[in-house]
Amino acid sequence: MGGFRNYAILILILAVVLGSADADLKMNFYAKTCPKAEKIVQDYVNKHIPNAPSLAATLIRMHFHDCFVRGCDASVLLNFTSSTGNQTEKVSVPNQTLRGFDFIDRVKSLLESECPGVVSCADIISLTARDAIVVTGGPFWRVPTGRRDGVISNASEALAQIPPPFGNFTTLQTLFANKGLNLEDLVVLSGAHTIGIAHCPSFTTRLYNFTGMGGQDPSLDSEYAANLKANKCKSINATTQVEMDPGSFRTFDLSYYKLVLKRRGLFQSDAALLTSSTTRSFITQIVEGSLGNFYTEFAKSMEKMNRIDVKTGSTGEIRKQCAFVNS
Repeated sequence: MGGFRNYAILILILAVVLGSADADLKMNFYAKTCPKAEKIVQDYVNKHIPNAPSLAATLIRMHFHDCFVRGCDASVLLNFTSSTGNQTEKVSVPNQTLRGFDFIDRVKSLLESECPGVVSCADIISLTARDAIVVTGGPFWRVPTGRRDGVISNASEALAQIPPPFGNFTTLQTLFANKGLNLEDLVVLSGAHTIGIAHCPSFTTRLYNFTGMGGQDPSLDSEYAANLKANKCKSINATTQVEMDPGSFRTFDLSYYKLVLKRRGLFQSDAALLTSSTTRSFITQIVEGSLGNFYTEFAKSMEKMNRIDVKTGSTGEIRKQCAFVNS
């Protein structure tokens, strides 16, 4: 009798484990429920990103910010509503310069027309970010799908968990480790700064008030700093946009790392990568290696990132509109 009971328990455990595996992310998750889903996303990206290449950087930044708070669950897309009673991630300081929400909404609308209530906003962010980078000449990476959308979004969590542009090495290492990412991931994912623009408030302290009593960040190349002061951020209160990778901000290449080694990384977090012998060594290896090798490593780190704390199975929901939880 005891043997039969133990056998029954074993069968139950196996059923739970297999059920969990079925609920996990997998390639072509929508093959039966919405077979055209990934092509709809890809076609829309291929049509519109070439006309607005700066959006590629915006979309991958959105993906990054989303995954670092409550996992890759599209919580960054939620608007404040009276029913939730809290300020959402979208209004948090790290996300106030995010763009591309309307782009995600348009993709969602197309998918809702094709197969209502099937494709999550979280998967849309993941697929759109990948496809946008590919269109602009960047690497391809695998995006298994099956994410579900979260129903909670807090501005305070975004402020505490998204790696800040003024972060030092210890802060960056801790925030990445909290998400299961190592120092190599930190260096490789920072390479996304090879495309896109930044706003002066994210780094002007380095130019005008690094010590809190005035002064310039000594880790920043003085010639580069002088150029920024003269032509871009003419005061600590400037709001001008600046290329993160000057002269190459539309091209996914190794230029960012070469600038970091020259002490011309725009953010304090870029400079922080040189303060550790481990991360400095990773940067040197990337620069001395090939673009193909960087692409391979970037793809690996992106595949790790887009699995952070995902919601699958019956957890969360499939939002009808990406900016609101279902009523």
